[in-house]
Amino acid sequence: MDLNTISSPSFLKNLNKKQLRDLAVDIRKFLVEKCSVTGGHIGPNLGVVELTIALHRVFNSPQDKFLFDVGHQAYVHKILTGRADQFDTLRQYKGLCGFPKRNESEHDVWETGHSSTSLSAAMGMAAARDVQGKHNHVVPIIGDGALTGGMALEALNHIGHEKTNMTVILNDNEMSIAPNVGALHNMLSRMRTATPYNRAKDDFEGLLKRIPAVGGRLASTAERVKDGLKYLVVPGMFFEELGFTYLGPIDGHDFEALESTLLNAKRTEGPVIVHVITKKGKGYSPAENDKIGNWHGTGPYKMETGDFVKSSVTAPGWSKLIADTVTRIAREDDRVVTITPAMPVGSKLEGFAKEFPKRFFDVGIAEQHATTMAAGMAAEGSKPFLSIYSTFLQRAYDQMLHDICRQNLNVFVGIDRSGLVGADGETHQGVFDINFLRSMPNIVIMMPKDENEGQHMVQTALAYDEGPICLRYPRGNGLGVPMDEELKTLPIGSWEVLKAGTDATILTFGTTIPMAEAAAEKLAEQGISVEIVNARFIKPMDEEMLHRIYQTGRPVLTIEESMLQGGFGSAVLEFANDHDYDTNQTERMGIPDEFIEHGSVDLLMRDIHLTAEEAEKRITKLVHQKREQEGLKS
Repeated sequence: MDLNTISSPSFLKNLNKKQLRDLAVDIRKFLVEKCSVTGGHIGPNLGVVELTIALHRVFNSPQDKFLFDVGHQAYVHKILTGRADQFDTLRQYKGLCGFPKRNESEHDVWETGHSSTSLSAAMGMAAARDVQGKHNHVVPIIGDGALTGGMALEALNHIGHEKTNMTVILNDNEMSIAPNVGALHNMLSRMRTATPYNRAKDDFEGLLKRIPAVGGRLASTAERVKDGLKYLVVPGMFFEELGFTYLGPIDGHDFEALESTLLNAKRTEGPVIVHVITKKGKGYSPAENDKIGNWHGTGPYKMETGDFVKSSVTAPGWSKLIADTVTRIAREDDRVVTITPAMPVGSKLEGFAKEFPKRFFDVGIAEQHATTMAAGMAAEGSKPFLSIYSTFLQRAYDQMLHDICRQNLNVFVGIDRSGLVGADGETHQGVFDINFLRSMPNIVIMMPKDENEGQHMVQTALAYDEGPICLRYPRGNGLGVPMDEELKTLPIGSWEVLKAGTDATILTFGTTIPMAEAAAEKLAEQGISVEIVNARFIKPMDEEMLHRIYQTGRPVLTIEESMLQGGFGSAVLEFANDHDYDTNQTERMGIPDEFIEHGSVDLLMRDIHLTAEEAEKRITKLVHQKREQEGLKS
């Protein structure tokens, strides 16, 4: 079938079983081919082909509401709702988003990119439906990994209590990004191999009915026996006790089982859980055989072999550099432990986990728990390294503030993927952490100029015993600089001058230092001498150096790959204002007050004027203004 001709999912209702199976094959071929060029979340989407087709056959989108959790498994949904012809632009600049996007289609009713939000949103939609007297269906699709998130469990509790009409699809593929962990995961593992619940329940109740009812005492005893034994022999009781009707487990690649069960769920009053067993990467052997999460989300790959298209960059990856340095220090300091919320692969902590299994903790998709757990370990004298992506640290704001900073505990937070991340887009851009962390008392925030300074910052963080300390580092690879053999600690709050200059000063850090250096080279050709300062400690700042800079009276430009509002540049202006320096000669460059969509980082930076050319333009203007003022005074 030519998938580009699909404009609406309504055509699915007229297909026979063979046509459905052929369509599933066509969709898988399409996804493997398109994602081999653009990259993307290929594994999750290959696993939900039949499930998504069945959902669109049984329900009527967009009247019925599909909410995909985490959202990276919505590619099949996008194909079936008329967007196949845009897949050449998937996750590309100004192209098709890799997650549900409300302004893309009326069929995308909820935007997701973070885990465990679908059930709360679905409860909100269902409650609004009931208040408004409507009768549409609300269908959140949540994975077994996302179900471990606190919000999901809170929502299950509320939905079950309210007896809200809703069909929850539990897409159980035993993995999120990496293999899932935890007691809930273990419970689902037992349920996967159990007899389908509705049949087991009927069989069990039929057996009890054959007990002769001799007097009230025996009848009540039988009921107590039933209530007690059902926990031992019937799966799904966890959900039943929460107020849900549990259906399953069923084969998520069997159209007949899917459709009959979904139709049953559709007719059932109150909240229903449909437990669907799927295979991540189904139909493409490299992805299907993946056991550690390499095929969850990928860059381009060779379709025929499954070999990833490797970058020509030979510098170390940031995540691995930081994790390896933590591991190196942990060999000498048995206080060091690591905690990750379901990201051992992305954060490159597999080596630490293998070497120190008793000091490694993967808590599942539970950022709040991970953060407060780190605080608890620090309170007992451990030195926890909490490795967490910037975009996911947002979910633990209160735990950072209330549990770590307020108690001034020695937690080392590694903020991975800081800055713009590109293809995953606005839900994943790591540009907010400076702004929400900088206002917290007791915290230290730093970011290195290169990987050599990065390893020294790890040493600095693990040697620091005066409270919480955060190390930001970007996605991707370092610069390929020479690495010192011996680690050293950096003075907290110290900056360094990378280039001397007499006409203006650029204050910057991390990924924007090369931008400042390129601007300074161009400005030198105009006869403008620019000082470049590596402002590697964002909090506390090097106030001694700031006094020296502002006392010269020369212009200052701050550059940061993070939000301007409340960011590093704002901190510099606050300092200048507090010490009665002239702020008219200070300008800021950074992320404007908007969400940045998906695309290559270079193109996104150009769009928001965060470039060397813009820095050159700003400095030129400031220096000319300064010279004119000095000329008028003379």
